[in-house]
Amino acid sequence: MSLKPAERMKIPRQQMPEQDPATRAGNFLEVNCGLAAEAASLEAERCLRCRPAKCVSGCPVGVDIPAFVAAVAEGDLNKAADILYAANVLPAITGRVCPQENQCEAKCIRTNKSSAAAIGYLERYVADWARANRPDQCVPPPPTGKRVAVVGAGPAGLTCAGELAKLGHAVTVFEALHKPGGVLIYGIPEFRLPKVIVEQEVEKLRKLGVEIVCNVVIGQTYTIDELMTEQGFDAVFIANGAGLPIFQGIPGENLKGVYSANEYLTRVNLMGAFQFPEHETPVIRSKQVVVVGGGNTAMDSVRTARRLGADPATLVYRRSRAEMPARAEEVKHAEEEGVRMEFLVNPIEVLGTDDGWVRAVRCQRMQLGEPDASGRRRPEPIPGSEFEIPCQVFIEAIGTRSNPLLTRSTPALKLNKWGYIEVDANGMTSMPGVFAGGDIVRGAATVILAMGDGKAAAANIDRYLKNGKS
Repeated sequence: MSLKPAERMKIPRQQMPEQDPATRAGNFLEVNCGLAAEAASLEAERCLRCRPAKCVSGCPVGVDIPAFVAAVAEGDLNKAADILYAANVLPAITGRVCPQENQCEAKCIRTNKSSAAAIGYLERYVADWARANRPDQCVPPPPTGKRVAVVGAGPAGLTCAGELAKLGHAVTVFEALHKPGGVLIYGIPEFRLPKVIVEQEVEKLRKLGVEIVCNVVIGQTYTIDELMTEQGFDAVFIANGAGLPIFQGIPGENLKGVYSANEYLTRVNLMGAFQFPEHETPVIRSKQVVVVGGGNTAMDSVRTARRLGADPATLVYRRSRAEMPARAEEVKHAEEEGVRMEFLVNPIEVLGTDDGWVRAVRCQRMQLGEPDASGRRRPEPIPGSEFEIPCQVFIEAIGTRSNPLLTRSTPALKLNKWGYIEVDANGMTSMPGVFAGGDIVRGAATVILAMGDGKAAAANIDRYLKNGKS
């Protein structure tokens, strides 16, 4: 089909099929069901094929979006997959969790008059087709003789490892947990990102030659210095994330039934607590759960609580809906599933029973004042507006910071005032041959931004290995 731009503009954006809200609120199966072939082809025809393509500038890993979308429209999914995998080693993952509406799709020229091309839907469609229909085409290149250690098997580490392996370098990824994937495996729920997809993408990296060693805590098992000396690596990429939870510091946080979002989601996602007692790790289930926060992690927590039987599962956020950093789709899905939203509300105390269990959260209503450093209007408490929300579980999802376990063991690493690793323009730390990227450098951010850091680091590490400098 060869259409003129005016004809393409008339095609409506295709809708992603979803599980029924009432059904999915009680299970952990994936919410989004993927586009059918006909819908994907029609959506691909909506692309205006503009050059230069602004959407590419919005992609942190630099996918040639018009080319892969055009291949979908032509019905050549092998070509589309080749284009996609050339730039992105984890497309089945990013097609599900990447905030395309704020990145590539935000740059789409169609947004001037209508809705953007559904780039994320098409990325998922092609990646899922490739997983199901074409043989594994991972062929390791000739070895360069250089060895690189990657610290952390999250999105930044896996991306860096895959890109370096494609260049012929021997890569070993050291992961502290017992499964690779980082936040992809412990943080993002099954209903948004099925773990079998993470496992399949990781397996492709292994077939490319990447070695993944789990249950190794860098900073304890080995230090960075030991990786470079005793273990004989030529370069190191630190991508251990920023997984230390932040608490509000309010009274009652030591009560039984208070979780950080990190612990709550890790218990459910990595340890299978939603299938207890078939899986050994438990998690507290209760009829009333309150989650504080406004990002994707808060949304994941409250939607998980809903699936574990909470009614109500309540989200409290100190700003208004307009200021929420969570993806619009996640907020919409949460509301459809029966999650209760309390905006302009901030917890000030966790209240307990005589035997030390959570019984309620005392909150205060807020109003928006002048913008703060983030550019968002600052929430200010309204005197005399305190009230209680009954609950037996209280989950804090207000952010994370760097874990000092690795950096304390490596005093030569220069850190900024927040404890994150400082790097130069090429991603190298204050230690020659040691690079860093992802959340340990930029602070808690999105999966795709971490992947962009990993890809850029791989190119700089390759240059360093060849030339002795980045």
